Amino acid sequence: MIVVGGEALVDLVPGEPLDSTVDGGLRALLPRLGGGPYNVALAAARLGVPTSFLSRVSTDRFGVALTDRLSASNVDTSLLQRGNEPTTLAVVALDERGAAQYTFYVEGTADRLVVDPGALPEETTALSLGTLGMVLEPGASAYERILRRESARGTLTVLDPNIREALITDPAAYRARFASWLPDVRLLKISDDDAAWLAEGADPVAAAKTWVESGVDAVVLTRGADGLAVITSAGELAHVPSRKVAVADTIGAGDTVQGALLAWLHERTVRDLAALDADAWTEALAYAAKAASITVSRSGAEPPTVADMAATV
Repeated sequence: MIVVGGEALVDLVPGEPLDSTVDGGLRALLPRLGGGPYNVALAAARLGVPTSFLSRVSTDRFGVALTDRLSASNVDTSLLQRGNEPTTLAVVALDERGAAQYTFYVEGTADRLVVDPGALPEETTALSLGTLGMVLEPGASAYERILRRESARGTLTVLDPNIREALITDPAAYRARFASWLPDVRLLKISDDDAAWLAEGADPVAAAKTWVESGVDAVVLTRGADGLAVITSAGELAHVPSRKVAVADTIGAGDTVQGALLAWLHERTVRDLAALDADAWTEALAYAAKAASITVSRSGAEPPTVADMAATV
């Protein structure tokens, strides 16, 4: 079983323009269920992998909808904690390319108050963490403890920092904390932009090589229109291009890549990433790129199912 930990929230996505004479050209905001780790859990489960979601979710109407969607996608919710705090909100603005920019409302919200549940189930073979879950306290410290404990017992640990710069009040402290996680991370999935931010402007590939030297087994870089690449101790082992599709928006694209990689590794019972050669990594990245192309063709984070993948050439 894969365990995914982190926030569950509601994205408020722009809809049709309102009356500019009254509302200043603003758009109606449509609720879309999301959050980076939440999307990862949906993606992995929809691709047929036993997946459990570890978080704290509100008992408000948004929280009920978030939980119902997990169940509808066959995500196990036995590790889910509930509370009467409000659901985190993310107001989304889309640029001309459909890329998303976020404004977050996180004060006193449910997901940041998650507590360490203790040892994860014995059948846990992979743990995926990231995004706001590794930033907002006190939950970030709980997830950090879980990461170190699962790494010590040999679980395949996967991290996507998925930087939300507006919520990182002390960038230097966060970068130092990120560096402290690396010896306990087997697979790091990260965008070019996030890699450059973490490495203070350094080339993403050069940064990835440094992180491998710090203990990470493999770094998968998501490069937007330039596709996906993987860097290991052997160098850049594989690169696949992005698939050409009509893009509705990019919400959930990187999360789908992470969920698809987890699914691909699980289906092949890969526990040691060093066992993967260039051909295997090319197959894994192509699978993840295909899944992400389906997500970006839809509005909001709507990862594909097994049937969607089979129906897409």
